[in-house]
Amino acid sequence: MNDQSEQTSVPALDRTIVVVGLMGAGKSSIGRRLATALGVPFVDADAEIERAAGLTVAEIFEKYGEEYFRDGERRVIRRLLDGTPKILATGGGAFTFCNTETRQLILDKAISVWLDSDIDTLVERTSRKDNRPLLKQGDPREILAKLREERRPAYSQAQIHVLSGNGPHSRVVNKILKGIALCL
Repeated sequence: MNDQSEQTSVPALDRTIVVVGLMGAGKSSIGRRLATALGVPFVDADAEIERAAGLTVAEIFEKYGEEYFRDGERRVIRRLLDGTPKILATGGGAFTFCNTETRQLILDKAISVWLDSDIDTLVERTSRKDNRPLLKQGDPREILAKLREERRPAYSQAQIHVLSGNGPHSRVVNKILKGIALCL
């Protein structure tokens, strides 16, 4: 059975879809496929922050700290939520309690999708790159488990909640499309 042939039809978007969740949940990879399925642009908030700052996320954290990064993240996300509907993948902390203003902005102006994954999946995916500042502060499994528990109440405020595992991306995209169709 081909998951693509069962893709859910969604009316034209009237606002941006923001994909939130922990690092490694698949926000960018699923977000790109979702944008293709909907025929809208895909934007990665961290890439936009790096472009605006002229520094990588890791360099911003190292030079200026997390608070400075979060302020820039909020401004970039505010700018990206104005205008043409798109799929926007955020960094893992953008929708959390440490960033209530950004979370409220997303809830007010967009449809939010919490892309969730189990700890084993998150550990495996995040181990592929060495560019995650928060995971350099100790054991990645412990850090991810702690972040997942701390951030769960904030992420649960998203309008759509979808589990992302090791199966085909098309299944996850189709679950999101079904959720979006209910929100429009």
